[in-house]
Amino acid sequence: MLNRSLAGHEGAAAAAGQQAPHEAGQSGFAADLARALATRPRSISPKYFYDARGSQLFDRICELPEYYPTRTELAILSDHADEIARQMGPRAEIVEFGAGSCVKVGLLLDAMDRPARYLPIDISGQHLAASAAQLRAQYPELDVQPVVADYTRRLLLPAPVSGDGQRVGFFPGSTIGNFTPAEALHFLQVAGQVLRGGALLLGADLIKDPAALHAAYNDAQGVTAAFNLNLLARANRELGADFVPEQFAHSAFYNAPLQRIEMHLVSRCRQQVKLAGQSHGFEEGDTLHTENSYKFTIEGLRALAARAGFRPGPVWTDPRRMFSLHWLHAPA
Repeated sequence: MLNRSLAGHEGAAAAAGQQAPHEAGQSGFAADLARALATRPRSISPKYFYDARGSQLFDRICELPEYYPTRTELAILSDHADEIARQMGPRAEIVEFGAGSCVKVGLLLDAMDRPARYLPIDISGQHLAASAAQLRAQYPELDVQPVVADYTRRLLLPAPVSGDGQRVGFFPGSTIGNFTPAEALHFLQVAGQVLRGGALLLGADLIKDPAALHAAYNDAQGVTAAFNLNLLARANRELGADFVPEQFAHSAFYNAPLQRIEMHLVSRCRQQVKLAGQSHGFEEGDTLHTENSYKFTIEGLRALAARAGFRPGPVWTDPRRMFSLHWLHAPA
């Protein structure tokens, strides 16, 4: 699952010269969806899951009994927070890529020695604004500066806080798995430039029994299905499309040769969908591919990070080796 992957704060522009986040996000969504509907196979970025409704649904997913990644990563963070804080050192600042609800970072802040600043990056505005306000209330002495941006692109961040503390990136939830291998390498290269001289704490879901993966993405309550289908409802709300969500089905399965979960929206019947004055036909069984979630070995993830210029450091896992947290030293 795209673990709060590209959410943010609507109150500021993503970077100098860009549109306001709501306008940029809407126009980007329209262009990308039109392109997806016109091409074969149809596929769209999972970042468009995360409007306010999608963010709420994802928070519910994280609480489901079948969805192990969130609670497993939280347990790893809780068990090893002191060790991680020692790696961070005093007066470190955290840059979180895809901050969302800002829940996991609290375990790090509680263990850190005088954290200097927290920069959450994301594009789902209302959700992050509320989360940042709540974090400020919990940590009144912490400088919290939400940054509105699509972190898969060039990032313009405030200069690091002056002093001896290092800048530490935080990318939990195995969102790295939502990228293709080439995209994951590109993201790590961008992160290495932003974090130069610091480090990255990266969460990565591990290869495991396909039955556990299937259950995690096909929960009994149907919350993941609602999350997937909300993409169509969002297109109707924001772009004036005329999808009938009931005429599409949620499909998620593990593609073992590619070592990834795939999520699709499957047309239940022959139908036409209109977007921006254009009509797009779906045959029964046609799909819109909405997400990949690659799974990793520890050795494979460390090799990927090394290709991007990071120097792999300690790795922390749960006893069942379901999930992993990697400390990666950024290029100097």
